[in-house]
Amino acid sequence: MTHIRVCGIDEVGRGPLAGAVVAAAVILDPANPIEGLADSKKLSEKQRERLFDLICDKALAWSLGRAEVEEIDRLNILQASLLAMQRAVEALPMAPQHALVDGNKLPQLPCSAEAIVGGDGSEACIAAASIIAKVTRDREMVELDALYPGYGLARHKGYPTKVHLEALRTQGVSPVHRRSFGPVRRLLEQA
Repeated sequence: MTHIRVCGIDEVGRGPLAGAVVAAAVILDPANPIEGLADSKKLSEKQRERLFDLICDKALAWSLGRAEVEEIDRLNILQASLLAMQRAVEALPMAPQHALVDGNKLPQLPCSAEAIVGGDGSEACIAAASIIAKVTRDREMVELDALYPGYGLARHKGYPTKVHLEALRTQGVSPVHRRSFGPVRRLLEQA
């Protein structure tokens, strides 16, 4: 029986106030399974890092797509997330024949696709995509923390924690903050 090439797609970074939304597409090798794949949110940072390397080594193909802060502000976070997913699939070095997408909305794709709510917990290829996207975005937030110190981006990854909101109030809005998101928009309106 021939296997069809199925790619899993997931994104990370819809909720944060800062940074890009990052999506990944992964085509796993049915002959080379990876033990321990799970929803990236349920894994420790150490587990995600280990699995990231395994996925990069063992998957038939993987790629990233992203939507930058300016695109998020212009399009809205849902449309930017779908665009990042579409870009991830377009960047794959081999074309998938079918896609499994975490969530309830589908990006425009060049193949058949189905949306699966909670798919990162039930489909190995989506779990792999969630790990690739999360590790990539977390690493980027550490880099942004060095460029824009004082916000705590390396710790909270841009999410609206108490520390982050207080830093926004005292330091102002940085170039990597999403101006269309409520807490940031309200600060800009007060200025």
